[in-house]
Amino acid sequence: MKMMPEKTLFDNNPVEGNPVMPEYTSHDKKKEAAPLERLKNLEEKIATVVERVKALKEEKSALERKIRELEGLLNDKNQVIESLTAEKVSIKTQVEDLLTELETIEL
Repeated sequence: MKMMPEKTLFDNNPVEGNPVMPEYTSHDKKKEAAPLERLKNLEEKIATVVERVKALKEEKSALERKIRELEGLLNDKNQVIESLTAEKVSIKTQVEDLLTELETIEL
């Protein structure tokens, strides 16, 4: 007696008259197509997700570069503010010293 191989989801051709799995006959091609279509649909979804992840990684890198750039500008502005504040304190001290000197002259 000749044994027929069992049918799997990955077989391309249906097994005709399979005594082990009688539900697989030549008219069951629709049943085979559904898993293949689902697999193709899943592949497309995975490809879409992979592309989206790549795009998001690129966007993240661009945003991180922009953050570093803006932080650099902020640091530069903070240094300018510190410099101007120190200059203001110095000028204030000089003006106070001049006023004190003027007060001593008038006496």
